[in-house]
Amino acid sequence: MTDAIAPLEHLDENWTSALAIVAHPDELEYGTAAAVARWTGQGKRVTYCLATSGEAGIDGMSPEEAGPLREDEERTGAAIVGVDTVEFLGYPDGVLEYGLPLRRDIARAVRRHRPDVVITGNFYDTWGPGTRNQADHIAVGKAVLDGVRDAGNRWVFRELLDEGLEPWKVPTALVAGVPGGTVGVDVTDHFAKGVASLAAHAAYLRGLGDSPMSDPEEFLESFARQTGTRMGCRHAVAFELINL
Repeated sequence: MTDAIAPLEHLDENWTSALAIVAHPDELEYGTAAAVARWTGQGKRVTYCLATSGEAGIDGMSPEEAGPLREDEERTGAAIVGVDTVEFLGYPDGVLEYGLPLRRDIARAVRRHRPDVVITGNFYDTWGPGTRNQADHIAVGKAVLDGVRDAGNRWVFRELLDEGLEPWKVPTALVAGVPGGTVGVDVTDHFAKGVASLAAHAAYLRGLGDSPMSDPEEFLESFARQTGTRMGCRHAVAFELINL
């Protein structure tokens, strides 16, 4: 049985808070936001943390103009799915590097928010056969997994103790956008909010031109239906579950 049709296990949702850490505005909206709407609807607390402001993401707009605009679009999209805290780490878009500063900032965010679960995006080299991933995604995803471990070790980044941030261990990471995935979430009742969350990135979507990614409903529908088939529902979102 191939990954495309293999059944997905239902994600254990016995947790109360999550911290989602990705590279750019719009990443969480390309699928994960529908699951976030489900979780906030259950009363869970979800916080967004973005490494960059996505300022290099619109070809026809200068970074100085695009950055604040994309931050505003991210806050609007987040609010649609019940997220009221959105933070930006201020790293430069397009030239992110894996390293100690990024790991430290991620560990700091984890210790401040003390989540039960951390969510990030695909950090593998590809999205699937013949489709190359983007460098910022790879750098941030890898730094998230290491930074989460760092957050639980008081002897790594000891300066965080001086800031009053005690160690915090997170047992589970959920990685979105991984081909196949290992667990899934039924988002049938929350799919429309996920679409609206992505549609809030209006300037970014206009900048994509005729790309298939510029139509929120059509693009998200294609993946959510395929994943839903693996779960026996109409729409679903898949994650790779990593035990930390």
